[in-house]
Amino acid sequence: MGKHDFCKLVFADVERILLIEEQAHSHPWTRGNFYDSLYSGHELTGLQNSQQELLGYFVLMPVVDEMHLLDFVVAREHQGQGHALLLLEHMSLCASEKNFLSVLLEVRISNRRAIEIYQRYGFSEIGRRKSYYPAAENTREDAIVMRLELPTKMKL
Repeated sequence: MGKHDFCKLVFADVERILLIEEQAHSHPWTRGNFYDSLYSGHELTGLQNSQQELLGYFVLMPVVDEMHLLDFVVAREHQGQGHALLLLEHMSLCASEKNFLSVLLEVRISNRRAIEIYQRYGFSEIGRRKSYYPAAENTREDAIVMRLELPTKMKL
């Protein structure tokens, strides 16, 4: 793996985000979803290589004392190279530095690869949401709810 940089994603990045999003998800976020997140001040962070190619990204929304991971993607052609773990590590650091206690996410029950990556990183299943996601042929798919407890800083 060569040199990689994390970057704050902005409105000008939405087109390149959508190229990855639409390849990665059966029901991808829309341009409007990303604009809404940016307008709301959510944390959109990307991982790019030395050629400024976007390899993956995450979207975090603060909710009281925890961050909610709304979207997390590694571009298909860059999967299996450790980028997900780099992004998760950076996400954890971002949330910890802002004194959040945990990160919460939902993942499709059928997305075994993502579930394994999240578990390997330290997320635990804390529940299920029935019929949470839209699925093929007007059906719905359950979500697994997972949480990662973050290290807390001692307050003096």
